[in-house]
Amino acid sequence: MLAAYACDPAQTQGRRFPESDAPTRNAFQRDRDRIVHSTAFRRLVYKTQVFLNHEGDLFRTRLTHSLEVAQLARSMARSLGLHEDLVEAIALAHDLGHTPFGHAGQDALNECMAPYGGFEHNLQSLRVVDSLEERYPQFDGLNLCFETREGILKHCSLRNAQLLEAQEPGGVAARFLTKSQPSLEAQLCNIADEMAYNAHDIDDGVRSGLINMAQLEEVALFDDYRRHVQVEFSALSGRRLLYEAIRRMLSDQVYDVLNATQNALAQYEPVSVAAVRTAPALVQFSAPMQQRSTQLKSFLLHHLYRHPQVMQTTDWARQVVGELFAAYLAKPDEMPQGHAKRDNLPRAVADYIAGMTDRFASREHTRMVGQLPAPSHQP
Repeated sequence: MLAAYACDPAQTQGRRFPESDAPTRNAFQRDRDRIVHSTAFRRLVYKTQVFLNHEGDLFRTRLTHSLEVAQLARSMARSLGLHEDLVEAIALAHDLGHTPFGHAGQDALNECMAPYGGFEHNLQSLRVVDSLEERYPQFDGLNLCFETREGILKHCSLRNAQLLEAQEPGGVAARFLTKSQPSLEAQLCNIADEMAYNAHDIDDGVRSGLINMAQLEEVALFDDYRRHVQVEFSALSGRRLLYEAIRRMLSDQVYDVLNATQNALAQYEPVSVAAVRTAPALVQFSAPMQQRSTQLKSFLLHHLYRHPQVMQTTDWARQVVGELFAAYLAKPDEMPQGHAKRDNLPRAVADYIAGMTDRFASREHTRMVGQLPAPSHQP
């Protein structure tokens, strides 16, 4: 049962290229299926989340992260009366534009593209589904519904929003200019993304040995659950203790979001998707949970993402991406012809590199530039 404020596939704002309805699937199901079968989605399995893919078989990749976001978002969507298929489609596609080597690759590519308009991974995810995927004879991209595309474009600079609006008046970038909100399904995916990476980065950080349970005692959002688990299961330790504390932390965050969001919905009483767009952001943590989540993010930033061993890998990745960009710009025919012959060569190079997996980028760097000694850190 859909709530009045949920997106309804029967009332979608449509696709850029009109298509007849599928006989057995609603429009958002169809979007989800197209995303799952896309080339960009398959590549996510070999794209870094925090740790490089080769550093261990059990660390999260962009693919496993996207699946975890989809699971969290879909379970909350059901309780809120939102459209589960739309939520799942947005969650599975939200990282399609991420570069190899995680945020290090993104930062390096943005630096390379600074003279040519920059690089934004959310905008790149939209480019993937709008134009870069080549699967259909009638159009480039996946021709997804407006609502799915809007959710994928989580952030957008003012300059790029203006460029998108000029190409598609009243389209997916309009809200960044009018300061309105996206659908509740899109808002829900944003908060599920935050919940997922906070939780799994604790897990991966402890598994890697770069952070430990003693350090996590300063993080109330995690340590309160750890202490409760140890009161209930006094003999529990190691990975079972870690897993159970994370599970309880995630579970309480889910219920906190549901309660805070239901309170916001009761306050603003949106009766349609249009009313959602003119209200403040309604999918939210409670104030105490938001404060604790912010503290956890700060802890992970200083103790994991900026750990010297992670930074060593980061510096290596930035060098690989930067040198690859320069090499392709000098020798575009080393790229596939579809990229080499495009009018905007810098953007074509950025698209090509952004689509690479970690290991393919590393191999191409060796082929084009020469082997760069890999960082010594092995968790």
